[in-house]
Amino acid sequence: MTLVVSRVTDHAALDALVPEWDALDAEVRLRTPFTSSLWNRLWLRHLCEKQWTVRDEMSVFVVRDKQHRLVGIAPMMCTTRPATGPLCMRVLQFVGADPNMTELRRVICRPDDEARVVTALMRMLEGTTQAWERVEWAGLSQPDAIEWGGLPISEGESLPMYYLQLPDSWETFRAGLSRNIKESLRKCYNSLKRDGFAETFRSVESPTEVPAAIDAFFELHRARADADVAVSHRDIFSSQKYRDFLHAYAAQLATEGRTHAFQLLIDGKIVATRIGFSFGRTLYLYYSGYDQDWAKYSVMTTTVAEALKWAIANNFDVVNLSTGTDVSKTRWGPEVSLFHSRIVQAPGTRARLVSELYRNVLRLQDRTSPVARLLGRMRRDA
Repeated sequence: MTLVVSRVTDHAALDALVPEWDALDAEVRLRTPFTSSLWNRLWLRHLCEKQWTVRDEMSVFVVRDKQHRLVGIAPMMCTTRPATGPLCMRVLQFVGADPNMTELRRVICRPDDEARVVTALMRMLEGTTQAWERVEWAGLSQPDAIEWGGLPISEGESLPMYYLQLPDSWETFRAGLSRNIKESLRKCYNSLKRDGFAETFRSVESPTEVPAAIDAFFELHRARADADVAVSHRDIFSSQKYRDFLHAYAAQLATEGRTHAFQLLIDGKIVATRIGFSFGRTLYLYYSGYDQDWAKYSVMTTTVAEALKWAIANNFDVVNLSTGTDVSKTRWGPEVSLFHSRIVQAPGTRARLVSELYRNVLRLQDRTSPVARLLGRMRRDA
């Protein structure tokens, strides 16, 4: 079936797509915040770079069939490093080029349409190679089914996503867990009770209460990142612009009852929190944080367990535990879906030279050198 590709480069035209985009997003398999029109539009407004070292320009590709029905959206941008000059590198990449805040970037389409949508996009891009040196495709479910054309292509990293198909009761879910996690849960609750503490769990959802709950999350997330523990985690929201972005996203979803700040309290104090967002009958569990003074009670494990109980009680079908492999996800016995990436290079001598220069600069180990300092400025805020 013939598909027609167009490009959106301004916010007004992007906003006009929202009803169709949201309807298509509802049919995406394993829904996340990152495929939504809201996440992408807010990202482009809050986090696009406009510096001499790096410049982002909206380049959202819209794919329709002959009847003008929306088949796919590739929310991309062209990132140029440095912003001008003969050695600038122009990369077409998905919106969300932040350090880990956007956990998965991908084409928005129905599951069976991915191959033909990306194939149509590649055929269009093959005719515009004078405008870019590199295209970074991410979040692909079946990259081998795509017709990539004649341009050089290489494999990037794969990204696992873990999710749970929920039964109709907590008892049924718990019965299917491994002996180790059952024992861990027993110890979590019993240790608090033994020491005279009673935990309280709640989901903060009111638009008037969500902003304070997000601020509490930031504090606990930072405290966890600063802790001197064996498994370290960075503070994803160390930058004010990232905090402002999450506030804006969570506040908007809260008006629809879709932001859930899961909190575990002991003696009225919030000791652990995990942020959740709901999409139909899917709950996405985002980042977390907890008070290190309560770490010996495994309060984060208890918080996740209570969030799962809450999801079952509220008739959710799926809880998405998010991306990345760590024991906090795998211990629950989840299913896994693997997302792949491909890197396409433009033809020609200049594209090859600029790409090789860029790769070599990235490999530099001496961070005190002038070139490395320049690279540091060109990178986004950590």
